[in-house]
Amino acid sequence: MKHYTFVDYATQAYLALVGLLILLFHNHTVPAWPRLVAAHAAALVLIHGLIRLHGRGRPGWLLDFLRHFYPVLLYTAFFIETGMLNRMFFPDYLDPLVARWEQWLFGCQPSVLFMEALPWLAVSELFYAAYFSYYIMIAGVGLALFLRHRRQFFHYVSVVSFLFYVCYLIYIILPVIGSRTFFRQVDGYALPEPIQQLAVTDEYPAAVQAGVFFQIMKWIYREFESPGSAFPSSHVAVALCTVFFSFRYLRRIRYAHLGVAVLLCLSTVYCRYHYVVDVLAGLVTAAVVIPLGNWLYFRFSRPAPADATPASGPPSIAQKP
Repeated sequence: MKHYTFVDYATQAYLALVGLLILLFHNHTVPAWPRLVAAHAAALVLIHGLIRLHGRGRPGWLLDFLRHFYPVLLYTAFFIETGMLNRMFFPDYLDPLVARWEQWLFGCQPSVLFMEALPWLAVSELFYAAYFSYYIMIAGVGLALFLRHRRQFFHYVSVVSFLFYVCYLIYIILPVIGSRTFFRQVDGYALPEPIQQLAVTDEYPAAVQAGVFFQIMKWIYREFESPGSAFPSSHVAVALCTVFFSFRYLRRIRYAHLGVAVLLCLSTVYCRYHYVVDVLAGLVTAAVVIPLGNWLYFRFSRPAPADATPASGPPSIAQKP
């Protein structure tokens, strides 16, 4: 596979592995499994063809764009698919188990009490804005690196993609919705009554619900949610990955970026999207997968020189070092 890079191997491996899991372990919760298996097989062939076609000569801008951005274009589809596959291994979500872990570790449900302790609009808007900043971090760091140096951008996309794929695979195997299940049904699921009783309230404070960022995140989750994708917290893991690249390539913003990322980690619990256990799992995932992905990137991709070449230059997206 002459023209493959690390992100190509990672994407193809994810497609093949998930396709195989669907083929071997599908059940009544995956009625569309033949189409999903066919889609994975088709994606494997198309991506391989794209890579080979791009490697034959000087590509046009569209082919060049697709060759280097196709992993980013697949994130949403892969994420939505996890919600279709996450009851192949367990018949239901694992929230009761995780809620019991929380109770055993902390003697309470921190994701419930955190907001109850700070129910004010200014505080909630700060945390919901920090949670929303996740999307800005991913796109902002990516855009900055794309404009600064193409190979730094490819490095970023490769490691972030690898991290997403690991999280998505865990979501399929270990589905957890998150602590929002204490307050409303999600995807037709409600916590068993003994677990539900661990919550001290069944409402979000009125001041919190009045917030602009609360409403923005409510809309995002209503339109794009894939239930069962809380453990580990990809918000935590991927946000820390963006911080890693700020410290490596965008040093002027690294400390401000780190500060926002710390707020984001706290917000995942305050906003009741994650249990504390999800956050801890996100930290562990980041600590393991980011260094591994970074090593694999340089193992399978020719590293760029230390000096950053300006983004302007040859017309091809894939600038030569």
